[in-house]
Amino acid sequence: MPNAVCLLSGGLDSTTTLAVARRQGYDCYALSFDYGQRHAVELKAAQRVAAAMGAAEHKIARIDLRLFGGSALTSAIDVPKRRAPEQMAAGIPVTYVPARNTIFLSFALAYAEVAQSSDIFLGVNAVDYSGYPDCRPEFIEAFEHLANVATKAAVEGSRIKIHTPLIHLSKAEIIRLANELSVDFSLTHSCYDPDPEGRPCGACDSCLIRLTGFRVAGITDPLPYRK
Repeated sequence: MPNAVCLLSGGLDSTTTLAVARRQGYDCYALSFDYGQRHAVELKAAQRVAAAMGAAEHKIARIDLRLFGGSALTSAIDVPKRRAPEQMAAGIPVTYVPARNTIFLSFALAYAEVAQSSDIFLGVNAVDYSGYPDCRPEFIEAFEHLANVATKAAVEGSRIKIHTPLIHLSKAEIIRLANELSVDFSLTHSCYDPDPEGRPCGACDSCLIRLTGFRVAGITDPLPYRK
């Protein structure tokens, strides 16, 4: 099987993307990040998912983005709660982590060269994505172009492809796809502000988008929400 590097946060989207890569016949090398995020419990979810879905390898890169801050996920800024859909769509939220996907893809690119992979899978979504600029198709296209002028593998003829199978799907469509792929939703974690036991808050943007997606998809979310 060809090798693929799969960015894995432990969330619903990245887990579904890993399942898609496996269905397409790739041997998956999962990559997660401990970047100082307030919801570091997602790394336990990533470990569960990688083990359950038979990843060939799972690496956790440690980089501390709290050094720069600038986000509710990496500094002492409150995570927004109970926002209406129109509020979420109004601009870039404070949960945006500056240049996060650029940084993550750069690590994935290095891992892909070492793993002899020409394929990187990323679970970004441009429909229910809370306004993050580094989830848009134009960002992915630009980074793929960069990858193919910046790496030894590409210069020697092995072009890099960044796969974003969920980018044009709604959250409900992602959930239905995950269900078709037999994803165990109970292994995943989406909340930006979990309690000390790791239970999702049910009120942050990520929880609300997830809960709405499950409701529209007609599937029960098995996570034990705090409220």
